Amino acid sequence: MADALADSTSDASLERTRLRSEQIEAQIDVDPSRFRVLTGDRPTGNLHLGHYFGTLTNRVALQNRGVETWVLVADYQVITDRDAVGEIQDRVLSLVADYLAIGLDPQRTTIFAHSAVPALNQLMLPFLSLVTDSELRRNPTVKAEYEATGGRPMSGLLLTYPVHQAADILFCKANLVPVGKDQLPHLEQARVIASRFDTRYGRAHADEPVFRAPEALLSAATNLLGTDGQKMSKSKGNTIEIGMDADTTAKRLKKAVTDSDRTISYEPGRRPEVSNLVLLAALATGRDPRDVAAEIGDGGGGTLKRVVTEAVNEHFAPIRARRAELVADPGYLRQVLAEGNARANAVAEETLTEVRTAMGMVYG
Repeated sequence: MADALADSTSDASLERTRLRSEQIEAQIDVDPSRFRVLTGDRPTGNLHLGHYFGTLTNRVALQNRGVETWVLVADYQVITDRDAVGEIQDRVLSLVADYLAIGLDPQRTTIFAHSAVPALNQLMLPFLSLVTDSELRRNPTVKAEYEATGGRPMSGLLLTYPVHQAADILFCKANLVPVGKDQLPHLEQARVIASRFDTRYGRAHADEPVFRAPEALLSAATNLLGTDGQKMSKSKGNTIEIGMDADTTAKRLKKAVTDSDRTISYEPGRRPEVSNLVLLAALATGRDPRDVAAEIGDGGGGTLKRVVTEAVNEHFAPIRARRAELVADPGYLRQVLAEGNARANAVAEETLTEVRTAMGMVYG
């Protein structure tokens, strides 16, 4: 009974979030200046088509709608599990190249790195005083990461991962965070910290709290499977990267899993692998997946793979050309990041001053 009640409450909460998200979408159309978005990625490898169709296109759309957009390169979050992290600097620059190639404009979108913004990370200290050990351990991401280690002791940075994410959101006073439903607990943690800070420590200015409560822009993100029909993952080698050349893309798609039925249909529940390829072709061409499937008809898996390959390579050709130019000019990538870091530092220092003022820790 308790579990059923919890599920019901969760469903009701999700529905409220969905309705509020729809209201926010309408408000963006009326006055985008009301919102500041914070989003980002961990630089654990090159971004792939799952990232592109799942979240990146939405970031560009928000930017182009006039919403102030902040994109975090979460380099500190790469080291949460203490494993070998590889060439972080190369991965960071690769991530910036992906961002710029797909249409993020550094004049309108602030692109910055965790490690370059000390005041952001300093917020971790007061924020940690506002949460309990049990709250952190209940966080779904922390639980999943811990289970994935096979019982190995958890690093302190991994345990406090939700607090670091709260600092990411709150340092720049973001009031909108694009998330899927699985990420809502992280956003709720940030909202709780913002409220508890106001209750415990007070305000820098009497008329408003230091931190405004961020809201969710609930994503209807498209979930693409990998070429093997499993969850798309950089570690499994089943992805197609944004920056892959046309030949490599064709080779990856040629090996993609289908089934024995020659008649192509879009039925995600019954034929997930075939439907995934149909969906990819549809996304790349801006068409309905059922129309794509009907057009291929009884052409079988070979025709399907050819259609998908042509659609993907045509869609990404200009993006890949632009990305190649960017990668060839690392000085420009560093400049973009340096300028974004400078903007982030200015805002973070201002926020930290407000925090110190509210806490009575300004001494001179």
